Amino acid sequence: MKLKEKIEEYKPYFIMILIILGLLTINIYTLTLINNNEEKEEEIVPMETKKTNNKKIKVDIKGEINAAGVYEIDENARVNDLINKAGGITKQADTSIINLSKKLEDEMVIIIYSKNEVQKLKQDSNVKTITETCPKINDACPEKELETLNQTTPKEQANNNKIQTNDKISINKGTLEELQTLPGIGESKAKTIIKYRSENGSFKSIEDIKNVNGIGTTLYEKIKDKITT
Repeated sequence: MKLKEKIEEYKPYFIMILIILGLLTINIYTLTLINNNEEKEEEIVPMETKKTNNKKIKVDIKGEINAAGVYEIDENARVNDLINKAGGITKQADTSIINLSKKLEDEMVIIIYSKNEVQKLKQDSNVKTITETCPKINDACPEKELETLNQTTPKEQANNNKIQTNDKISINKGTLEELQTLPGIGESKAKTIIKYRSENGSFKSIEDIKNVNGIGTTLYEKIKDKITT
């Protein structure tokens, strides 16, 4: 009976201890939930910010590419990144006259030329620099380099002035337009002259121009007084 009486006597204390333990458990559980929510919010914010920064652009790529078409890509991507996304270039491709590291912009048109096209462009344009060969319609052309090349030095300007001597056209240095000013020389023959000297070297004498296909003795007699080497 004494044990039962003692239990009854301390019963209120037991109840109070249980209540305190219950309250502590609830508080601990609540604090744990709050901390977990705060950690989740901290993780979500950077992810949302990252998505906002990844702006997309659309660029058209065509020519000697395995999967030509319009592609959506990050705005900071380069021409080479777009080529990889489009499945890479074909075996016939020649990227020597385009800038693979050029940063892409929205609505650009990137053209990958074939080896034959690049060879023809170099022959037709009669230039030795990459930037002057690449057509301006291709947004992969190295435009910044072209601006630098256009700034000729005094020495280069002096060399350019030597193209014409005593009002005569140099058959070694004359441009496509200058050669066409000669009597009987149209665009086709002017291109043939340029092609000949690029493949065989400079003309040693003005008579050597008769070695060019389509220029015989009759035409030579018309232009001999107007040309120089």
